[in-house]
Amino acid sequence: MSAWALFHASGRPRRLFLAAGLLPLALSACAVGPRFAAPRLVVPGHFTAAPQNAPPAWPDRTWWRGFGSPELDRLIAEAEVHNFSIRIAVAELQAANAQVEVAGAPLLPSISGAASASRQRTGGNAGGNNGLVPTTSRAFDTQQFAASLQVSYELDFWGRNRDALRAAEADAAASRFNRDTVALTAISAVATTWFQILADRDQLAIARQNLTAAQSLLAQLRAELAAGTTDAVAVAQQAALVAAERATIPNLQSQLHQEMIGLGILVGKPPELVTVPPGTLNTLHVPPLRPGLPSALLTRRPDIAQARANLIAANANVRAAIADFFPSISLTGSAGWQSTALDALLAPGSLLLNAAASISQPIFEGGALMGQLAISRATYRQDVIGYEQTVVQAFSNVETALTALHYATDQEHEEWIAVERAREALDAVKAQLNAGIVDVGTVITAQQALLSDESTYEQARLTRFLAAINLYEALGGGWRARSAPPAKVKLTHAS
Repeated sequence: MSAWALFHASGRPRRLFLAAGLLPLALSACAVGPRFAAPRLVVPGHFTAAPQNAPPAWPDRTWWRGFGSPELDRLIAEAEVHNFSIRIAVAELQAANAQVEVAGAPLLPSISGAASASRQRTGGNAGGNNGLVPTTSRAFDTQQFAASLQVSYELDFWGRNRDALRAAEADAAASRFNRDTVALTAISAVATTWFQILADRDQLAIARQNLTAAQSLLAQLRAELAAGTTDAVAVAQQAALVAAERATIPNLQSQLHQEMIGLGILVGKPPELVTVPPGTLNTLHVPPLRPGLPSALLTRRPDIAQARANLIAANANVRAAIADFFPSISLTGSAGWQSTALDALLAPGSLLLNAAASISQPIFEGGALMGQLAISRATYRQDVIGYEQTVVQAFSNVETALTALHYATDQEHEEWIAVERAREALDAVKAQLNAGIVDVGTVITAQQALLSDESTYEQARLTRFLAAINLYEALGGGWRARSAPPAKVKLTHAS
C-alpha cells in the first residue's frame, strides 16, 4: 500500500482535509469592501463632425491595407514583429501573466514533504581499566527512518486573497490592452512615416522638374540676350530663380533621409538595412471611413479598456486593504511516519498525525493598515478620473480627426484646381511670349505661381493622408473588446 493510500485509509485525516476544502466555499460570502461598478459617463448621441445619415464604416483589423500600398503592408508586418516598443509591451504582459500565478497561489493549499535517515553506532570498546583488565563490549547500531507531509492553508474568510488575484488578473488585462495600444501607435507611426517619405519624394521630383524648366528658360534668355532681343535684367532674374530652385533640393533630400532613418527605428532595423523602393502618393487613395455611435467607441479603443482594467484592479486592492483589518485564519496538518526499520516505515504503527488551526488579529500596527487603505482609495479615485479622462479624450480625438480629414479633403480638392489653373496660365503666357505679346517677366511670375501651387498641393495631399491615419488611430484601428465587457454608460452626469 502506498503512503498516500495509507494516509487516506484513516477516517480522521480524510474528514479533516475534506472540511478544510469545503470551509472556504462556505465562507466565500464573507468578502468585504465595495463591489466594482463602472463610473457613469456623459456620452454624446453622435459625432458632430461625422457625416449624418450615413452607414458607419468602422476600421478593419488590417485597416492599413485600404490605402493600396503593398510596401506599407510589408513595413507594418515587420514592425509587428520587430518594433522595440511592441516587444517591450509583450514582455511586460508576460510578467503580468506570471504575477497572476503568484497572486493565485495563496488560494491553494501549500504542501511540502520531507524525509530523513540516520544511523548511530554505540559501544564496541575492546578494553577497559586503561587496558589492564581485558574486557569485551558489544557494539549497537541504531537506525532511524522518518518521512513527513505537511499541509497548510489560509482560509480566505474575508476574500483578501481572492481580491489580490482579481487585482493581478485586472493588471494582466491592462497589460494586454497596453500592448494593443502600443501596437496601434507603432503601426500608425509606420504609416505616417511612410506617407511622409512618399510626399518628400514627390516634392523632390517637383523641385527637380521645376529646376529643369527654369534652367531651360534661362538658356533661352541667354540666347536672346546674345541676339539682343532681351536685356540682362531678365537673365539675372531667371538665374536667381534657378539658384533658388536648386537650393530647395538639399533640404528635401535631408528630410527624406531623416524620415528613412526614423522608419528603421519603427521597424526595429538599423537604417542601413532598411530598403524603401520608389513610390508616390499619387498612386494611393484614402479609403472611406465613418464612425458609428460614440457609445460604440468605448469597445473599440484599447486604451479605454486598459483604463477600465486599471479601475477594476484598484477596486480589488481597496477590498484587499479592508480585509487586512480582519482576522486571518490558518489550518495546518501533517502526517508523518517514523520507524527503526525501513521496511516497517509505512506500517500503521509508525503513523503520526497532527492538525491545528490558528487565528491572528492585528491589534496595533502604527497606522500601517489605515495608511495602506488610504493609499488604495486614493489610487482608485485617481483611476476613476483617469478612466473618465480617457473616454473624453477618445471622443475629442475622433472629433478632431474627423474635422481635420473633412477640411483636408476640401483643401486638397481646391489645391488641385489651383494647380490646374496655374498650369493653364503658364502655358498661355509661354504662347504669348513666343508671339511677342508679353515679356519674360510674366513667364517667370507664372512659373513661380505654378511651383508654389504644386508644392502646396502635395502638402495638402499629405495632410489628408495623415488626417486619415489619425482618424483610424482615434477609432481604435480595428481593435474590438473581447475579454472585457463594455463600461455601463448613461446619458447623465456622474453623480
